[in-house]
Amino acid sequence: MDLSSKSIRLRLIEESDAEFVLRLRLDENYNKYLSSVVADIDAQRSWIRSYKFDEAAGNQYYFIIERLDGTRCGTVRIYDIRENSFSWGSWILNEDKTRYSAIESAFLIYEFGFDHLGFEKCHFDVRKENTKVISFHEKMGAYRTSETDMDILFEITPKIVRASKKQLPAKLFA
Repeated sequence: MDLSSKSIRLRLIEESDAEFVLRLRLDENYNKYLSSVVADIDAQRSWIRSYKFDEAAGNQYYFIIERLDGTRCGTVRIYDIRENSFSWGSWILNEDKTRYSAIESAFLIYEFGFDHLGFEKCHFDVRKENTKVISFHEKMGAYRTSETDMDILFEITPKIVRASKKQLPAKLFA
């Protein structure tokens, strides 16, 4: 499975990524809207080992985002898999990201969920205070379905994602 775009690729997480992930998750520049983690490298390795059983069972997929030169620059995860829908999150991009890594990684995660896994839609939530990410998703065509005290709930379909991609310059994906 090749999940690559013009400047980045997604690859499944490995135990050797534990330190990188923990650094990202503990960095206050990136973790404001994510669930907290314990600052323990052994706990992170253990979590990845346990996660690999979920991956093998098709229950969730945790990716490392890396530039095409192999430099790790982020994470993204598919989880909360339902009969016809998946959710994604744990989306972090650090200072090593490429100019278009946000849009490229979003399209790659949709490609994986819709084309490789065959889901009909994607559901996800974004913290209300995370206005930049809310704006990003709405510009892609995601629509609000509900909200909680803390989150705005969204959905998006393959048709909307394809239409959104067509509106962007082809050079982004060449």
